[in-house]
Amino acid sequence: MSAEPGDALFPKPNEWPDVTDSRVRAALRAVPRTAFVAPELRACAGEDAPLPIGQGQTISQPHIVAIMLQALDLQPGDKVLEIGTGSGYATAVLSLLTAVEGQPLGSTVYAVERLPALAHLGETALHAQGFAPHLRVGDGAAGWPEEAPFTAVIVAAAAAHVPQPLWDQLAVGGRMVLPVGDRVDNQELWLLRKQGSTMQIERLGGVRFVPLISTLLDDPRNWAEEK
Repeated sequence: MSAEPGDALFPKPNEWPDVTDSRVRAALRAVPRTAFVAPELRACAGEDAPLPIGQGQTISQPHIVAIMLQALDLQPGDKVLEIGTGSGYATAVLSLLTAVEGQPLGSTVYAVERLPALAHLGETALHAQGFAPHLRVGDGAAGWPEEAPFTAVIVAAAAAHVPQPLWDQLAVGGRMVLPVGDRVDNQELWLLRKQGSTMQIERLGGVRFVPLISTLLDDPRNWAEEK
């Protein structure tokens, strides 16, 4: 990982007063967003806005990444499942927040990307910056069942319902953050806590994400009961 003068780093001083977690702020400042966008968009990487990364997908707005990560309250060694690796930017920040001394950065992060071309770009950018999370191409709604349970799950695409496989793979006492809504204009960011078999929902405000594409979600049996 190497930030150079002129790299797009967030948050800037006095920016985002709602992001109070000092570890989240430090991790974001350590990851240059410039390294995770196409060369022709690097001049725009300093904008607190989503940017296209190809295949109809985007790199998320840094402020929203910060809000999601703060909600998860990640600690070193936490085992995290990320759905929607995309550019790899949020994966890099996750890797820093869960880093364990003496282990590769990202050793407890498991990231799933649906699109092979994006997965390759994300993996290349992550490795170039010194990160080594576990990466897979696959259906994000299916998660990574053989590596469950996960302390935390973060989903970077919106679904009309909470995917049951992801809920099942979340450890008891764990946290999941994801955008929920069937249209881009009615999405809401949810923080879920798993208390026994109970789903506790905290609503964190409106957001706009690309949809979570999965044939699994066509079947209501793969919708977790929201209660």
